[in-house]
Amino acid sequence: MTYTVEAFNTATDSTNKIHDDDVARTYGFHGGLVPGVDVYAYLTHEPVARWGRSWLGHGSITARFAKPVYDGQLVTVTASETADGLDLAVVDPDGVTCATATATGEPLPPRSASGPPTGAEPDHRPPASPETLAPGTVLGTIDEVFDAAAAAPYLADVREALPLYAAEGLAHPGWLLRFANAVLVRNVVLGPWIHVSSDVALLGVLGDGEPLQVRSIVLDEFERKGHRFVTLDVAIDSAGRPIQRITHTAIHTPRRADP
Repeated sequence: MTYTVEAFNTATDSTNKIHDDDVARTYGFHGGLVPGVDVYAYLTHEPVARWGRSWLGHGSITARFAKPVYDGQLVTVTASETADGLDLAVVDPDGVTCATATATGEPLPPRSASGPPTGAEPDHRPPASPETLAPGTVLGTIDEVFDAAAAAPYLADVREALPLYAAEGLAHPGWLLRFANAVLVRNVVLGPWIHVSSDVALLGVLGDGEPLQVRSIVLDEFERKGHRFVTLDVAIDSAGRPIQRITHTAIHTPRRADP
């Protein structure tokens, strides 16, 4: 099974300048990166095409982002059946595998039953650092309401053609994953930064007009090859009903390219 997408950089105006062509080149990229959460959205197309709404409320996906996807590229999403579900990949026009994922019809086991505690956003965000993102740090809680009409342009931005979301007024899993980025952005000051992986348990569907609460705690902060990484445990609920549980990893401070 294959699915072709013309990639679109939705974040050219973002405060995360890794999506800006000039800034991204200083980190060794050819141009601004298409957000990982949007590449993730491309990966979710085939599981939903196969399992439908049931996967959104009772499934899982583990995604890894290895190489950049650039604006305007025609990328191919491949899906291969396995004994447990689907192996997925996003491949660029040169045949380079940019992202991989495994999707199943069963949720991932949660790290804990209750999930992260609630927390208050800081009055003044500190810079991202090993100290401000130390393991055990509770990040500020986000409370929102899903507005299907307001989210409709998102479906076009991520090239989602499946009618399920608009027809039933459901939140797209990629739209929900954006909140795992949002909790980081709203709690620390970041320079350019890069989303590298997400393990997502899909536990419930979110419908039009329903509230959502996003809670998060830092699981780990570490250095690798000159980059500083952070891993978050993120819980998304709706009025106490679990929607998603996410283990989300990003490079919060990337190493600059050598001159």
